[in-house]
Amino acid sequence: QVQLVESGGGLVRPGGSLRLSCTASGFVFSNYGMSWRRQAPGKGFEWVAGIDSGGAVKGYKEAVKGRFTISRDNAKNTIYLQMNNLKPEDTAVYYCEKGGTASNWLGDDRGQGTQVTVSS
Repeated sequence: QVQLVESGGGLVRPGGSLRLSCTASGFVFSNYGMSWRRQAPGKGFEWVAGIDSGGAVKGYKEAVKGRFTISRDNAKNTIYLQMNNLKPEDTAVYYCEKGGTASNWLGDDRGQGTQVTVSS
């Protein structure tokens, strides 16, 4: 079955950086787009960034453009989210998500999440 395991979260000061990773198994990783979502306390799931199966097409939520970068390594079945210039409003549990097709990075399968806390 689909398994997605996120890592790399933690506590960081405003302006700091973190790199999240998500390792996938149970499906042909290189055939699917992938996304990162997040959920802040008391709020719903929020899409953050997406990438197509080959890594050529990427999309970002407006609030993170220029600060976050999504990437993938199909040889390692892993996607990444490099987060720079973090802000307190980025505090959330971050989840990776398996897309529905090669070009559709939205789907229903998610990992258990990794906590990101931005605070001074």
